[in-house]
Amino acid sequence: MAKQVVNRDKTIIKTSIIGIIGNILLVGFKATVGLIANSISIVMDAVNNLTDALSSVITIIGTKLSNKRPDKKHPFGHGRVEYITSTLIAALILFAGGLAIYESILSIIDYFKNGTMPDYSVISLIIIGVAVLIKASIGIFFRIQGKRVDSDALKASGMDALFDAILSTATLVGAIFSYTLGWYVEGYLGILIGLFIIKTGIEVLRESISNIIGERYDAEETKQIMTDILSVPGVKGAYDLILNSYGHKRNIGSVHIGVDSNLTAVQVQTIERMITAIMYEKHHTIMTVGIYADNIETKESKEIRESLTKILKSHQHILQMHGFFVEVEQKLCNFDLVVSFDEKYPEDLVATIRNEIAELYPDFTFIVNLDRDYSLS
Repeated sequence: MAKQVVNRDKTIIKTSIIGIIGNILLVGFKATVGLIANSISIVMDAVNNLTDALSSVITIIGTKLSNKRPDKKHPFGHGRVEYITSTLIAALILFAGGLAIYESILSIIDYFKNGTMPDYSVISLIIIGVAVLIKASIGIFFRIQGKRVDSDALKASGMDALFDAILSTATLVGAIFSYTLGWYVEGYLGILIGLFIIKTGIEVLRESISNIIGERYDAEETKQIMTDILSVPGVKGAYDLILNSYGHKRNIGSVHIGVDSNLTAVQVQTIERMITAIMYEKHHTIMTVGIYADNIETKESKEIRESLTKILKSHQHILQMHGFFVEVEQKLCNFDLVVSFDEKYPEDLVATIRNEIAELYPDFTFIVNLDRDYSLS
């Protein structure tokens, strides 16, 4: 796993360096053309490319920081720095979009006040066209590499670059209209594209903040994990799967498994060791395993479970019941209920079910634990 992390980091850094070089070259070309032609849209396009170069620098710094070794203060490592990196890149995208709109408005005002028009040449149009192709290539390259190594920062930079290519295309269209027909359109196009850039920035920001808050784990991956756990001999059920990501392929999780109540401690530990090995080697997850012992040997425990199952079927927001355990001599029954997030009052629902089963077995004390739908749906 360590080798995969190193290769991933090298890919991110190498891709970012290519982006920095490409964007710096574009800044030089566009700034020169913009100043000579007196075109505010081209100059702002150059500024936008400069922010892209800065975003690549941020990506490199974020990658380096995310791979710092765990320490006493951050025992889970620094992998979530990548999410902060994406947030900073989103801020740069929003800045570029806002600046494009601001400068475009100033350009429109200047046109109506002073009749100022950009002065393009054929060479400047060709340079802008080439810049569009270069920027689009950078964007596609970043997106491909970002998906290949699962880097939110690279994917965000790639999306930003593709929208920059659209912005440059609009600039080119405006330049062509200005050169051939004498029409002024670049300010209006700048506002339109600026709005699109802001929309992209908001989407990138929303995704990065969602990752920082903590999203539900990928459904397909969760399904595969449950399948792998259930494939271990001796496991009769898997419940309460919780997975937390601390960066790319750096996960910590917990799960409860059901086993026969007559297993020895050594047999249980063997099962637990097999699960933790699978989770670490295949799913890059440090897993804690809890145990639920099946407890339906007695007549009373079977009856209570059957009655409880009937009650649960009448409540649509109950997704699962597990951890069922009856202590007949103490007249005590424990079980956990997984309640859907669609249920507005989960505590009230659990209390209702507790009361319904208690009415059927008034001699028993029922302890019902509320579980959330961390990975079932």
